[in-house]
Amino acid sequence: MSKEEAQTKAQEEATETEAVQGDLVDEPVEEASTEEPAVEADSALAAAQEALQEKEDALLRAQAEIQNIQTRNARELANIRKYDGQKLAEAILPVVDNLERALAIESDGDAQVDQVQKGVAITLKTLKTALEQQGIQPVGQVGEAFDPNSMQGVQTVPATDDLAADQVAEVLQKGYLLHDRVIRPAMVVVAQ
Repeated sequence: MSKEEAQTKAQEEATETEAVQGDLVDEPVEEASTEEPAVEADSALAAAQEALQEKEDALLRAQAEIQNIQTRNARELANIRKYDGQKLAEAILPVVDNLERALAIESDGDAQVDQVQKGVAITLKTLKTALEQQGIQPVGQVGEAFDPNSMQGVQTVPATDDLAADQVAEVLQKGYLLHDRVIRPAMVVVAQ
C-alpha cells in the first residue's frame, strides 16, 4: 500500500466517523420528536380511563335500578297475594249481613221457622269460618274504643256509667278487615 492509498483510506474512515458522529448528534432531535407522541398517548390514555370510569358508573347505576325494580315488583306481588280476596269479600259481606238479619227475626215458636233459622245459622257459621281462614276479621264491637281508621261514627249518644266517652255504644253495621286493610268500615254510634 502506498502512502497515498493509506491517506485516502484514512480520510474515508474519518469521513465515516464524522458521518456516524453526525448521526449521533441527530438522534436527540429524534428523541424530542418522540416526546410529542408520548404526551398524546398519555392524554389519550387519560381520556380512555375517564370514559371507562363513566361506563362503570353507568353500569353500577343500571344494576342499582334493576335491583330497585326487582324489590318493588316483589313487594307489589306480595301485596297482590295478600289482598287477592278483597273483591270477593266485598261481594260476600252483604250476604253475611242478610243472614245475620234473618237470624235476628223471632220465630214465635213456629217449628218450620226454627228449622230455617238453624239452617241459616249453620250457613252463616260456615261462611264466617271461610272468611276468617282468608284473613277477614270483623271490626267494631260494643264497648270498643272508637277507631276512626276502621269505624265510621254516624251518631253520638251521651256517655253513661257503662260506656265511657269515645267508646262504641251500638253497632249499626259490622266492619271488616282483610289482614290490616279495611274492607268496610263499621258504622257505629259513639258515646260522648
